[in-house]
Amino acid sequence: MPALNVEFSERELEDLRQIAKERGTSMKALVREAAAADIARHRALQEGAEAFRRFFAAHADEFAEAFPDDEPPAKGEGRAA
Repeated sequence: MPALNVEFSERELEDLRQIAKERGTSMKALVREAAAADIARHRALQEGAEAFRRFFAAHADEFAEAFPDDEPPAKGEGRAA
């Protein structure tokens, strides 16, 4: 399995040791679980954003009608330079 060396400050390392001890796990497992949780959270956010984009695209006309002031100007209707 690929590995990654990560540097921590003395304070961070001591905090990790304490947390691992409190949870009855190793520091390696603690750091790996934290990284895995962040990866899962990142993926969920990406999937949520994609679902929102699809929903918004499917209902763009409804949003434009409901919020006309938020619509970008049509081509050629921009401000004069």
